[in-house]
Amino acid sequence: MTLADAIWHQLFDFDNYGELLVLVRNSLIAGAALGLVGGLAGVFVIMRDLPFAVHGISELSFAGASAALLLGTNIVVGSITGSIVAAATIGVLGTRARDRNSAIGILMPFGLGLGVLFLALYKGRAANKFGLLTGQIVAVDTPQTTWLLGTSAVVLVALAVMWRPLVFASTDPDVAEARGVPVRTLSVAFMIVLGLAVALSVQVVGALLVLSLVVTPAAAAARVTASPVLLPVLSVVFAVVSIEGGILLALGSSIPISPYVTTISFALYLAGRCVGTYRTRRGGDRRRAPDVPREAISPGLLEGDGKDTAPGLSRTP
Repeated sequence: MTLADAIWHQLFDFDNYGELLVLVRNSLIAGAALGLVGGLAGVFVIMRDLPFAVHGISELSFAGASAALLLGTNIVVGSITGSIVAAATIGVLGTRARDRNSAIGILMPFGLGLGVLFLALYKGRAANKFGLLTGQIVAVDTPQTTWLLGTSAVVLVALAVMWRPLVFASTDPDVAEARGVPVRTLSVAFMIVLGLAVALSVQVVGALLVLSLVVTPAAAAARVTASPVLLPVLSVVFAVVSIEGGILLALGSSIPISPYVTTISFALYLAGRCVGTYRTRRGGDRRRAPDVPREAISPGLLEGDGKDTAPGLSRTP
């Protein structure tokens, strides 16, 4: 067997695939729920320019999950706790973009340092440590699935309640505040909801690559459409395709799930960018004024005598 064949076999191994597929039923169910949550939350991440916040929250989510692993408690609960602490801190301290980014820049190394410390103290299986960084949804068990689905339901209900005012506050916060919309309260509330979404996504792709599930699908959808209805629908579709495709591809290999999810997500973004560029160029061509033959122009306009000058056109000096 050549080196290329060995690498391919390691990446994509479909031997006994049908038997293995039965083992990931919980993973596929949880993946669909997480794709829905990540796709919807990602819409507001793009609208409010919060990709950096997602990365900062994921670092403290990683610290919380690492602490839970060290203490032998539920990893999902630890991850959610760390995410909520980070999200609430960012939401309270960072009302303006510059303040928010400063707070995130402080929290990120602190959370990552705590996570590394807890993992260094943990003496259990190395695969558990690696899974927190790169994802481990293929090994999701029934208790974890219950936690993931329950938390996903909370996020979806919260987004449904605040959707309309949050869209208004994200699009034009000054006008929204003048109209009586509680912009600051919505900002903190959404950050907490985003913290829950990030904590769930960390269980899929790990703390290092969480952006591929919460940010990239929404960014790809935004390249295709600006419709307030179609945008979240496409974002959810892209997120679900990324995670479910990643699970199915990673099932027969020894590679963690995150490279598959991130590759599919990035490919969808490139496709969305191409579609967006094509539509922009077509729109530009349609808006461009048509070429008018010289013979169709009134002689008065050519000679500048002012007899046939159209309203709003100045005479040629």
